[in-house]
Amino acid sequence: MRPAECLCKIDKLGRMVLPKIIREKFELSEGDAVELFTENDKLILKKYRPSCIFCGEADDLIEFKSRIVCQKCANEIS
Repeated sequence: MRPAECLCKIDKLGRMVLPKIIREKFELSEGDAVELFTENDKLILKKYRPSCIFCGEADDLIEFKSRIVCQKCANEIS
């Protein structure tokens, strides 16, 4: 097991602060959304990036009936 890059503590309200070095490395800014996943004994934090619900593309997105869809898939639907 490799040593931790940073060590963070959780406060009594369940919060933790991401150190500046980590925020800069992953280009996280105030107000950015992040996703949390678990994998066995790991907690995975990932910067949220919206993508098409059909193909996973993250560029040229539109909202279609409350869902995120890329323009190519939207054209195929219609």
